[in-house]
Amino acid sequence: MAIYAIGDVHGCYDALERLLKRVRFDAGEDRLWFTGDLVNRGPKSLETLRFVAKLGEAATVVLGNHDLYILALAAGMPPHRPEDNLAARILEAPDGARLLDWLRRRPLLHHDPELGYTLVHAGLPPCWTLEEAQDAARAVEATLAGPDAQAFLRTMPSDEPRRPERAHDRREEMIFTINALTRMRYWHPDEGLDLREKGPPGSQPPPLLPWYDVPVRSGTEHHILFGHWSTVGDPTARHIHALDTGCYWGRSLTALRLDGDAPKRISIPCRPQDCGRTTPSC
Repeated sequence: MAIYAIGDVHGCYDALERLLKRVRFDAGEDRLWFTGDLVNRGPKSLETLRFVAKLGEAATVVLGNHDLYILALAAGMPPHRPEDNLAARILEAPDGARLLDWLRRRPLLHHDPELGYTLVHAGLPPCWTLEEAQDAARAVEATLAGPDAQAFLRTMPSDEPRRPERAHDRREEMIFTINALTRMRYWHPDEGLDLREKGPPGSQPPPLLPWYDVPVRSGTEHHILFGHWSTVGDPTARHIHALDTGCYWGRSLTALRLDGDAPKRISIPCRPQDCGRTTPSC
């Protein structure tokens, strides 16, 4: 049995098909882990959701910020941009409501103690141990799977609080968890989450650091698999594996084989048509 962790697909289903063909994926034997952001941007979000949901136990998916955004739109949150109608298009499909219900029941964090890997969309905040992150993720997952999910999703977007100890109630605790696990790139040593800077490491103003470079980062004994940051490159931090290699932007889609003595990266180039463009600069 092979286990592959795959970076952000973003609706580029044709690229995913080619990558799985490249690694000779067998749904009856192998397993896939997805870093989140299955949907949005690319032209085949619906096909991507259908394929991954149909895999059942063969697929492990953590929620990304784009997945949560689509769920919030479907719950009635006003769109950020007029063209944000993907949730409506998915709901128009005969299986759309079922697929979105499946999506909102995905975890925010997956940890396999036997393999020694933790899967998350954006990363683990430096102020938390793995156990603290797991507990916080479970609290959000319970809300998203429960009767209050739609009301929470409609009012979810917020950039505050930036540190967990500054949360005033349960809702703010969950907002910090979501932002940390699905939106984080940089960390301020005093202020915590910085959600404004989005450029590659080295482009940020001091004293911001990539979350994985913060000296006091807890729980470095396990491998962390993450997506979200397509310009991050190949981090040099110990046990850190960045898997979003910018398929939608015309670069590549990447899988990391987790079983075996050492992780092995496999990438395929993404074509303009994979992301719904006709020009080479996707």
